[in-house]
Amino acid sequence: MDVYGLIGNPVGHSLSPPMQEAGFDACGIDARYVTFEPAQSRVGAAIAGAQVLGICGLNVTIPFKEAVLEHVEPDALARRVGAVNTIDLTADPPQGFNTDVDGAIRAFRHHDVTLPGTQAVVVGAGGAGRAIAYGLCEAGATVAIANRTTERATDLAAELSTGTGHSLADLPALLDDADILVNATSVGMESDERIVPTDALHGDLVVMDAVYRPLQTRLLRDAEAANATTIDGAWMLLFQGIEAFERWTGRDAPVDTMNGALRCALKG
Repeated sequence: MDVYGLIGNPVGHSLSPPMQEAGFDACGIDARYVTFEPAQSRVGAAIAGAQVLGICGLNVTIPFKEAVLEHVEPDALARRVGAVNTIDLTADPPQGFNTDVDGAIRAFRHHDVTLPGTQAVVVGAGGAGRAIAYGLCEAGATVAIANRTTERATDLAAELSTGTGHSLADLPALLDDADILVNATSVGMESDERIVPTDALHGDLVVMDAVYRPLQTRLLRDAEAANATTIDGAWMLLFQGIEAFERWTGRDAPVDTMNGALRCALKG
């Protein structure tokens, strides 16, 4: 039996085990997915130990996505983004990837959103914001990043081929001509907060929220009321997991099965 897993701290809330195991079972793969919660100072030892034990691959979540960079060989994209969330432990040295980038782009494509030539606004310049901004730029969009700390937005924009940095106060003006809006912050998670002014939303927008608890955030409800197209955060979570599954197994992931398991777990 092959073993895959997740390292983070904490990991008790993770939805990856039911999603990944549903994929293994549907494909007839003899594998299981478990979670590990090493101390923050022991992430290198955790990766080395997992490889010695014959664990095939790991996902990585908060707070280790940046710390693991020095313990794996990141591919070019993970190195540019500055974060790893998927590790192939069958390689020596272990190989690191960032599937958050592909997860965001596949979520858009699943909803038939054309990205080349679009104007996108990403709210947030943290880990999720970086991955989404890089993905959108690589897909041919022009990206404006808005962040509470304008300097972080400006710094991220400087790394992108087509990016500009802004404060949150700039959102109404940025959204006037925007085609895509992504909330890559935690605002709205387990709360009913609003980060984007309601009157800045319009029917020509595609709005994705990276928050998946709750699925229908305040932003998505406001966007629906403005007749915008909405994409909930579970889609990005699903497709980053699917990208990891496919890297590990070399098999096409059973998307519908894994999506069903994920949404069932969210309801629970």
